[in-house]
Amino acid sequence: MRYFIRDGETKVRGMTPDSGSKLVFVMSLAMVFGLLGLAVQPALLPVFFSEWQLSELQAGWLNGIFFAGYIAGVPVLITITDRLDARTVFLASSFIGFSALMGYALFAEGFWSALALRVLAGVGFAGTYMPGLKTLTDRIDRKDSSRAVAFYTASFGLGSALSFYLAGEINAALDWRWAFGLTAIGSLIAMALVFAAATAKKPKRHALAAALFDFRPVFRNRGAIGYILAYALHNWELMAVSAWTVAFLSFSASLQPDGASGWNITLIGAMAALVAMPASIGGNEVARRFGRRRTIAAFMVISAAIGAVIGFSAALPFGIVVTLCLIYSAATAADSASVTAGAVMSAAPEHYGATMAIHSFIGFGGAFLGPLMFGLVLDLTGGRQALTAWGTAFATIAILTLLGPLVLKVFSSNPVPTPNPSTD
Repeated sequence: MRYFIRDGETKVRGMTPDSGSKLVFVMSLAMVFGLLGLAVQPALLPVFFSEWQLSELQAGWLNGIFFAGYIAGVPVLITITDRLDARTVFLASSFIGFSALMGYALFAEGFWSALALRVLAGVGFAGTYMPGLKTLTDRIDRKDSSRAVAFYTASFGLGSALSFYLAGEINAALDWRWAFGLTAIGSLIAMALVFAAATAKKPKRHALAAALFDFRPVFRNRGAIGYILAYALHNWELMAVSAWTVAFLSFSASLQPDGASGWNITLIGAMAALVAMPASIGGNEVARRFGRRRTIAAFMVISAAIGAVIGFSAALPFGIVVTLCLIYSAATAADSASVTAGAVMSAAPEHYGATMAIHSFIGFGGAFLGPLMFGLVLDLTGGRQALTAWGTAFATIAILTLLGPLVLKVFSSNPVPTPNPSTD
């Protein structure tokens, strides 16, 4: 992993290739711990359908509102990292995330209280995910940072997988409140890791010279905007699939002659999230070799093609359905690191925080709408007990994903030169 920094000895004081590699590892590990509570709610969605008598639309709101909290927080929490050390924002926001999960464990009594706490959790995530990335990239050479970005963003898949797994195991052993409470501890561990590994750092002079909360230069950067819009479409699909996979597998199991006896569905959900990690890292390596925009477009077409048919497969033998879900999860994640790395490398240095704020604001707007739209379509086309409803819901998500290649082509002009043309 020493290739993460090429000129770090001279350009970043006190930074060596080894220390840069260690920082990538620690920040990725911190992100994994910080995400342990992320998937508890969607992983236990069948439990809440029963306990709180949720409709499909209400479930969609609970899945999506987390990202509404995220997009409410990012304009401030990420943009201020151009003036304030991103490490400080990460630490404070991790505590917000911890508080939201503990609040869910102690006080959630139904749809409305859960909805409010999911918003708060989303705000906490807004101050950790991209500020964590900026904490990392501020301390290494950004000249060729796509691999560092790939490993960091891929940690999202590992954290999500562990979250799905722990949610199921803790709920089975104790109950869902313990699942939220115990996974909340991960946020405290993330705080400790970042506090110990990332030393305090003052903003650079060119960042201080830029106008705070002036997003106009970001929107003039066509290259960055192309990746940002592609990220919204990517998240639209990825988060809808992530939020509804366990519920879909539960429906498929109900159609099996033996009820899919012997299968651990939350563990399968964890595996679906886990395959996203190597898929994201591998996808970025493919993009570095064959061209970023071309590779992202190809992955989007492939994942949309799978999404168009997977919902109609629920009645097939359960092993086939599980295999399709794993392949679909990998396909939806394959462009994840590539899209974010493209935005990072297209950003002007003085507008880096603002670019990441817009990247997250617009990108996770898609993350909010995807799960919500899925639940709405499911509700309108027959409900969660109808095979055609699941097929239509997945296909609806897939159709919009196909806009990604068009967006990348329209916004292909990039006035901000990237250090390595082969990555674009």
